[in-house]
Amino acid sequence: MPHPSDKIASLIGSRICHDLISPVGAVANGLELLELSGLPKSPEFSLVAESAGHASARIQYFRLAFGDAEPGQVVSGQAVADILAAVYEAGRIGIDWQAEGDFARPGVKAALLALMCVEQALVAGGRIVVARDGARWHIRAEADRLSPDPALWNLLRGAPGPEAIPPAAVQFLLLPHVLGDHAKIELQTTEETVEILF
Repeated sequence: MPHPSDKIASLIGSRICHDLISPVGAVANGLELLELSGLPKSPEFSLVAESAGHASARIQYFRLAFGDAEPGQVVSGQAVADILAAVYEAGRIGIDWQAEGDFARPGVKAALLALMCVEQALVAGGRIVVARDGARWHIRAEADRLSPDPALWNLLRGAPGPEAIPPAAVQFLLLPHVLGDHAKIELQTTEETVEILF
């Protein structure tokens, strides 16, 4: 059972994402109507349209990773793959979502938090593979150059971490709480990969 403060935090995440997705969606819909009206596609128009699409995908991503997730809720793996593709398109990090089928939302939430953790090691870009082997999730970052922060990764090992956690690293605090005592986090590292299994 999650600590009440964890539940409150996830509800706040859901509320923020819910309230943001409507105006961002309205911008995207307005742009689509302008395009249908025959408005020429200028570079400025394309920039706004791309930004609105990216913002919408990122809000959906954050809603799954930081929002409330009840055990009975199910998420389509294809839907998650589509969201990640939109978030990471044209960036330095490639996403390879190999988990097929539908999954309980708490598992997807943990997988996305783990994805954010391994992303931290990709200082110069690379590739992230998300796979499912039976009941276990495998989230692996691959690159010629990796730079995982030992102090943050200690948090996943159950060891003390840094005194101050920057907002960009909140996933390292959340992942162990989301998984709770019933799932053990296993870390595997090589010169060119870092992997989280649970």
